[in-house]
Amino acid sequence: MEELGKKIIEALSTGKTEKLNYKQIAAKVGIFDKKGREQVKQQIDRLVAAKQLLKSGRGKYRINYRQVSGKDSHRNYVVGRIEMKRSGMAFVVPQDEPVNKTDESLSDDIFIADGNLGTALHNDIVKVLVFPTRRGKRREGQVVEVVSRSKKQLVGTINISKGVAYFIPDNAYFRRDVIIPGRLLKKAKSGDKVVVTITDWVQGTRSPLGEVLHVLGKPGGNEVEMLSILAENDFPLKFPKAVEEAAEAIPNEITPEELKKRRDFRNVTTFTIDPEDAKDFDDALSFERLEEGLFRVGIHIADVSHYVKPGSVIDAEAYERGTSVYLVDRTIPMLPEALSNNLCSLRPHEDKLCYSAVFDIDENAKVHKEWFGHTVINSDRRFNYEEAQEIIETGKGDLAEEMLQLHKIAQVLRQKRFDNNGINFETEEVKFKLDENAHPIGVYLKVQKEANWLIEEFMLLANRRVAEKVGKKRVNQKQPNVFVYRVHDKPLDEKLNTFKNFVKKLGFDLRTSSVKTLNASLNSMLASEKGKPDYNMLSKLSIRIMARAEYSTDNIGHYGLAFSHYTHFTSPIRRYPDLMVHRLLDRYLSNQESVDKEEYTEYCKHCSQMEQQATQAERDSVKYKQAEYLVDKVGEVFDATISGISKWGVYAELTESHCEGMIPMRAFDDDFYYIDEENYTLVGLHKGRNLRFGDPVKVKVVSVDLIKKQMNFDIIFEGRK
Repeated sequence: MEELGKKIIEALSTGKTEKLNYKQIAAKVGIFDKKGREQVKQQIDRLVAAKQLLKSGRGKYRINYRQVSGKDSHRNYVVGRIEMKRSGMAFVVPQDEPVNKTDESLSDDIFIADGNLGTALHNDIVKVLVFPTRRGKRREGQVVEVVSRSKKQLVGTINISKGVAYFIPDNAYFRRDVIIPGRLLKKAKSGDKVVVTITDWVQGTRSPLGEVLHVLGKPGGNEVEMLSILAENDFPLKFPKAVEEAAEAIPNEITPEELKKRRDFRNVTTFTIDPEDAKDFDDALSFERLEEGLFRVGIHIADVSHYVKPGSVIDAEAYERGTSVYLVDRTIPMLPEALSNNLCSLRPHEDKLCYSAVFDIDENAKVHKEWFGHTVINSDRRFNYEEAQEIIETGKGDLAEEMLQLHKIAQVLRQKRFDNNGINFETEEVKFKLDENAHPIGVYLKVQKEANWLIEEFMLLANRRVAEKVGKKRVNQKQPNVFVYRVHDKPLDEKLNTFKNFVKKLGFDLRTSSVKTLNASLNSMLASEKGKPDYNMLSKLSIRIMARAEYSTDNIGHYGLAFSHYTHFTSPIRRYPDLMVHRLLDRYLSNQESVDKEEYTEYCKHCSQMEQQATQAERDSVKYKQAEYLVDKVGEVFDATISGISKWGVYAELTESHCEGMIPMRAFDDDFYYIDEENYTLVGLHKGRNLRFGDPVKVKVVSVDLIKKQMNFDIIFEGRK
């Protein structure tokens, strides 16, 4: 068995980047029979217990280099993420502490020369041999292994020259062309935009071999570019046939046996509130008046866990996607349409299975009793936000009494959150009016009103109370059960101090001695500037200093909401972590033992990563539509606001359309300019002409690059043509 363990370690240390399951590992060590595979599985469990292997996703494993590199103890190895720069240089950012750390200076980034990159690509996780260096000198190293690829697929164009087909990536950070053998071109022609995957890369060669997965078409068209955005962010362009068939095969009928297991809310007033163009309705509210001034409010969430079982092909696909993606002109669902728009969608006048959080609550938003469990509902009415808002404003319309009472409770919940120093950010969302060809004919900001806040506050209530139910330690419990939390850390000190010093010059004393005082200071500052010229600038800068929210098994609380416990329970149709939360809550309500923390930590990392990629895809689609909107406005002059300053240039957002472009530094040719980072300002040394974040300016649209989603402006100074 010990010899088998060595073979498994060797098989996973060959430089290949994939994470393998036990059957793949068995094949690599030459074992194919059932009994042999069982022995491999047992040996893998032993290696995981010894921390020589790490679980890496659902049923997959990878080497723990920190444990297996003892034979090279005289050398310094670091595992980290490699970052390529546009200048051509590359650096590795170490993960946590480096292996065999012998010098405090080893926490710095490591320079990788072009000849030492091996087969590494931008953002890959790599193992690096760090060269000996003098103290105070920049560390250098060589990539000795790619631990995991950052991307499963690349997007770019095909160039066929002298019978050889090359793939040229769109992303400037991927500086290697890919050779595509003729048999793997999938009929792609020179100039076509395609999606490829790397199939082989011989150590020591500059270019890998690849295969075309999808031929998207000629660059520049809406369909091609939207699909490119999805593929560039590693989202699949369609569901596998097996997943679609499995979803369509799920019975639509609810059996009497299933109904007996559930609390019945079908005769209770229930409704949904969603955007006008929504197709999946994953949450509903029910309302009942009780005695003694209490109300029973049900937050009913589509019971996806009833239909999607762990280990199924649907579950595996949903996990890989991690989330739905909302591009400007389409939604890419996490679940097939048979589930997201049909079985699990809480459409009116249909019996639907839910997982619910039910609260007996008074007018002061105090919860007197709570219940979590499986239910069946039948929604009486589907409202869009505009309809619900009209009822709130006029007091008239369908279910007006119920809507108005829920609105009152939601207002109290909202005020309590702010009183507890939750941050009151009013974020802006750019939306487009599209014609029948998805061409943008108008741009506007989506405004949040009371109807949005009504739904938001009850969803926050459910998410918070579910997290508290699991996360607060019980009697005779050494520690809470492992759970999936939505966490948000406080701002980094460096960013916070820069912001604090900046706003002090504007007359604001930002107190940072504790989380509560900081949040109270931020709220006070933003409230005092509401409706004044500096409000948008201060609001945007406040958001930029914030940490990114993510999923974690370690509960550090949610800084922005000022909640000690918080999770995502309310959207399992479009977020995989919510599906995990439903399953875990079920497990713990039935008093089953806790799940493995290390395993769920990996799940959280994956879901956080997919959320970031979805956010990037959504931003890319907005940038493309903004560029498309401005493409026929080159030469026109617009009012704008300074929205960012970098060494490459100054960013400006057009006041009317909210399109953002860059004024390159070369446009500032009337003086010598330098960047004052502490004051978010571009300073003219001789003429005293300064440009600060938030300042109004006039700009001319100089050029628009649809493919790169870039808009270039020129600044119009007074007296300058």
